[in-house]
Amino acid sequence: MIRAAGPWRAERGGISLLVRLTPKAARDAVEGLTETAEGAAVKARVRAVPEDGEANAAVERLVAEWLGVPKKSVQLISGAKSRVKRLAVAGDAATLEARITERLALLPDRG
Repeated sequence: MIRAAGPWRAERGGISLLVRLTPKAARDAVEGLTETAEGAAVKARVRAVPEDGEANAAVERLVAEWLGVPKKSVQLISGAKSRVKRLAVAGDAATLEARITERLALLPDRG
């Protein structure tokens, strides 16, 4: 079950989401799950370069759009200079968890 090994955890006021980011990609996209040293993470790509916080801002926008939440609901909380980042997503944790599970299931199998 994805929930046990999922890339998120419930927090006060929402969830925290682990993301492995590839900057300077051909397109902005969420591509599924991947394993990191910190555990399962959402695999994401953005066109932005990792300079002056551009890639960090781009991943916040991408995750907000992917989850259908306002951009201000997603905030980087750790990993500003790392490929593995933790994002805070404000909202109802159960709703967000269900939305993540649903959206991951809709992604094509790239494995």
